[in-house]
Amino acid sequence: MSNAIVARGLTRHFGPVVAVDGIDLDVPAQQIYGFLGPNGSGKSTTIRMMCGLLKPSAGSVTVLGHDALTDAETVRLKLGYMTQKFSLWDDLTVRENLEFMCSVYGLTGAAKRERVAARVREYDLGEFAGRLAGTLSGGQRQRLALAAATLHEPQLLLLDEPTSAVDPQSRRDFWEKLFDLVARGSTILVSTHYMDEAERCHRLAILDRGRVMVEGAPKQLARDIDASVVEVECADLPAARKVLTTEPAVLSIAQLGSRLHVLMKRSLDEPERHVRRALAGRCETAVIERVGATLEDVFVAATVLRDASAEGRERAA
Repeated sequence: MSNAIVARGLTRHFGPVVAVDGIDLDVPAQQIYGFLGPNGSGKSTTIRMMCGLLKPSAGSVTVLGHDALTDAETVRLKLGYMTQKFSLWDDLTVRENLEFMCSVYGLTGAAKRERVAARVREYDLGEFAGRLAGTLSGGQRQRLALAAATLHEPQLLLLDEPTSAVDPQSRRDFWEKLFDLVARGSTILVSTHYMDEAERCHRLAILDRGRVMVEGAPKQLARDIDASVVEVECADLPAARKVLTTEPAVLSIAQLGSRLHVLMKRSLDEPERHVRRALAGRCETAVIERVGATLEDVFVAATVLRDASAEGRERAA
C-alpha cells in the first residue's frame, strides 16, 4: 500500500522550544491514521507543517507525492483541513458558508450548486441550511465544518482534534462519516486525546514532547507494550494500593471502580503471583488475574512511565 504522507526528520523550533523533534512517519493511503498525545506533544504543529502552513526548522514532509513546503499550492488543492476551533463564519448561514468555500476551491455555477446540495444531504444539514452558523450546536457546527472541508473532494483530510467540543453521540456519528470517506478512497489523519477514538484508527502514533514514542495498529501496540497488566479486586482497595505502591516491580496503579489496574515490569515471569505474594496477610480474599493491556496502558507506558524513567536516569547521572 502506498503512503499518502512521508515525513523524515521533521522538526520545528519556536525559539528555544523544540515543539517537534525529528519525527519520521509513513501514513498509509486510504486509512485513518491517528495522532494521540497530551497537550503540547506536537500534534497540531506537525499537522500544520503537513498542510504547508508552517515551515519546518529541519527535515521534510511529502504529501500525496508533493513537497508540502515548495509545492504548497498543489498540496492545498488536494487536502481538506479541519481545525479544533470552528473556523467558518458565524454571521453566514450554513448554505452561505458552503457556497463561499466552494468559491475558494474554484467551484462555480452548476458544479457549485450540486456540490453544496450534496453536502447538505450527506451531513444532514437541510434543516439548518438557512440558519446562521453561530446559532448551531457543537455537533451541528462539526458536521458543517466537515462538509466544508470535503467540498472539493480532497484525497487527504487532516483533522486536528475535531471532536473536542461535541457530545458522545455526535462523536460516534462523526466517525461513521470518516469511515464512509475512507471507503470512497480518502486518507484521513486525525489527532485526538480520546482513547476510544484512537482505538478506531487503522494505525496510530503516540506523541510526547515532540517525538513519536510508539507507532502501529492499536491492537499491535497493546500486544507489544513493555509491561504486564494485573487486576486486583479486594475489600480494601486503599490498603492494597498502599502496599503495591512500594513494590519496585509495579510501574503504575489506576483504580477502575472496584478494581486496581496494575502495570508491572514485563521481565516478571508470573506478575500475578508477585502481586499475590505482596498482598499476603493483608488482602487474603483478593481476586488477582492477569489481563490484556488497554490503549490507555500503552499511552501511560509510552509517555508517563518513559518520562519518569528518563528523569530518574538524569538524577542518577
